[in-house]
Amino acid sequence: MTSVSPTRLAGERRRLVVKVGSAVLAPAGVLSPERVALIAGQVAAARASGRVEVVLVSSGAVAAGLGPLGWREPPRTIVGKQTAAAVGQSRLMRAYAEALAAHGLEVAQVLLTGEDVRDRTRFLNARRTLESLLSLGVVPIVNENDSVAYDEIRFGDNDRLSAHVAHLIDAELLILLSQADGVRTGGGAGELVPVIEDVASAWAHVGKGTSRVGTGGMATKLEAASIASGSGVEVVIASGVQADAVSRALAGEAVGTRFPVRASAPEARKRWIGYSTRVTGRVRVDGGAVRALVERGASLLPGGIVAVEGAFDRGAAVEVVGPNGVTIARGLTGYGAAELDRVKGLRSSEIEGVLGVSYSEEIIHRDDLFVFARRGTAAEGAQ
Repeated sequence: MTSVSPTRLAGERRRLVVKVGSAVLAPAGVLSPERVALIAGQVAAARASGRVEVVLVSSGAVAAGLGPLGWREPPRTIVGKQTAAAVGQSRLMRAYAEALAAHGLEVAQVLLTGEDVRDRTRFLNARRTLESLLSLGVVPIVNENDSVAYDEIRFGDNDRLSAHVAHLIDAELLILLSQADGVRTGGGAGELVPVIEDVASAWAHVGKGTSRVGTGGMATKLEAASIASGSGVEVVIASGVQADAVSRALAGEAVGTRFPVRASAPEARKRWIGYSTRVTGRVRVDGGAVRALVERGASLLPGGIVAVEGAFDRGAAVEVVGPNGVTIARGLTGYGAAELDRVKGLRSSEIEGVLGVSYSEEIIHRDDLFVFARRGTAAEGAQ
């Protein structure tokens, strides 16, 4: 059988995140026990070798709540979705518990919101909980806490959530199980694309829209692939109704669309800064600063800053944007917006004379900076 880009730790102990969406679990709009059993069987098969730890990220709480509430259509309002999720989450977990118990596996419910990964302390607490569950042989089942989440603290879809969970537990592989069998050309109607090295190139193949019962679509899966592959996690998008999709993806076989890791994984704290923090402002820099950050791995100094956008305090996460409008980095600033506006374009030695205090010579120290741009692309970002 043809093999493509085998996963990095074949034959060794590995950690896997499997994400399954509402459209797979509830093809007719209500939760399907047969589909839950199909997913449970794939998780159990992955676990059977004794060398694979699995975290399952599952949608379906809203769909599971429709029947008990007597609703025929998914709710459109936030409160309606939260109500259905509150009713359906326990039913979703019961379905998984029964399906995985048939394979001798215990499950645990883990509900997260965006704040649980954006706040460093909560991020580490969530990691410790998941690590403990995995060490005990339990299958954690993660979902967004829809019944309490609101726009400012929600992920919005479980595709992005699964990418953050993969980062959270240092997974080697993220498998996104979908209605589609991978990325296809022509907005989904053409040929299957087996391997995509550059996520940006895949957007031409994507049609817009969401499923009837879900919040995602291929676009959110590509966003998840970008987040995960950029933080050292390989990604596969495959069919959620193909019984051997997970095992084949684990084996590195040609199934669905595979996104190889784009680069070596940065250390954990920088990945958190780059992909999990809430951005509260932007710092626009000149071409010289872009080259210093990307090519030399330098800290951001005030002299390279040309504009400050947003209202933020010291310690906030901000985007660093080059002259062409492309975000090249994200970091934790050592100065607030008002202070930055006063010292932009100056030498570091002039900061204290202007502000009356100098917290540091760097606006963003390189230890607090995650650079998205690859080496060799500085010229493009500096334009």
